[in-house]
Amino acid sequence: MDILLREWKKEDISNVAYYADNKRIADNLRNVFPYPYTEQDARGYVESCIAGNDQEQITRAIVSEGHAVGSIGLFKGTDVYEKSAELGYWLAEDYWGRGIMSEAVRRICAQGFRQWDIVRIYAEPFAYNTGSRKVLEKSGFVLEGILKNSVFKNGKIIDSCIYALIK
Repeated sequence: MDILLREWKKEDISNVAYYADNKRIADNLRNVFPYPYTEQDARGYVESCIAGNDQEQITRAIVSEGHAVGSIGLFKGTDVYEKSAELGYWLAEDYWGRGIMSEAVRRICAQGFRQWDIVRIYAEPFAYNTGSRKVLEKSGFVLEGILKNSVFKNGKIIDSCIYALIK
């Protein structure tokens, strides 16, 4: 499937509001990603991505079939983590299982390593999120560890994982 990673546009707000309003997506992300996901949430997110600068974060719309169907971003570390970046992403449920996210991860990581003086990109999926874990593994990330009882999500204490891609 052909995908495009591109900078965000205000015209993407309605797509984000539509596709991100999904409990199954929210259940796999940090609480900063709300459910229900409103037009106001989408506006705030897209506008923050547009306002961001590529020195600190690289955020891109994942576009398939002409629609912004997901988001992917790298967030550069600071202080002792200045040579690392964190990867985050989500994808509309209708597009799961098509290899879209694995391709998006490969592309944005390559861009991050080219653009920034970093040596490591990491991601922290919840342990139960096998889909996201497979995306990372297919994209060359290595499981470095399972963080026991590290996350409180939906009223439960759960494990998370630490995956990394080293330059």
